[in-house]
Amino acid sequence: MLIDHWPLLGLRVRTARLELRLPNEDELAELAAVAARGVHEPGVRRFLVSWTEGAPAERARALVQSHWRNRGDWTPQSWSLDLVVFVDGRPVGVQDVWAREFPARREVATGSWLGLAYHGRGIGTEMRAAALHLAFAGLGATHATSASFVDNAAPLAVSRKLGYQPDGITRDVRDGEVLVSQRLRLTRENWDRTDRPAVTISGLEPCLDLFGIG
Repeated sequence: MLIDHWPLLGLRVRTARLELRLPNEDELAELAAVAARGVHEPGVRRFLVSWTEGAPAERARALVQSHWRNRGDWTPQSWSLDLVVFVDGRPVGVQDVWAREFPARREVATGSWLGLAYHGRGIGTEMRAAALHLAFAGLGATHATSASFVDNAAPLAVSRKLGYQPDGITRDVRDGEVLVSQRLRLTRENWDRTDRPAVTISGLEPCLDLFGIG
């Protein structure tokens, strides 16, 4: 079976109302349709990579290609885990966790998006908390980082709620314009002190070699 060769297919991260896992092909198609319907209000920039700003079909295709690319490029030294967020069995967005040289650095970064119809329900906080549990409790991370444009209030509020601290700024250029992002960092000690939802992980042990810590 494919899971014997790619055990990440069996990884599950769950809270009371969410499940984070890799999708099958039909679920990936459904997720692409969620992206096609919109990730943020038109005319708003939320990401350095402009995949959410194209036409619906372009957003859907970009999502599928990114998911396939991250699986194909995976190595224990450089990986990106695109965990699809399921609510009531339906995909609603993605919680990404990635790392470079994780066995030595023990540091992950996170990014995420939700379909526009699912904003404002507290899902963003809960799915990030689930990903952090995987990183700290499951993989033994010591640091987690995130970054958001300084005018992107929602993810910055999620980071503050989960115990992140400011970690400087990043200045990037896109289409000739300088875009400023607030960097944030969460240490294991602050994660331990932060109230968060209960999270369970299953299917992790067979995956540890893929993260470079088996």
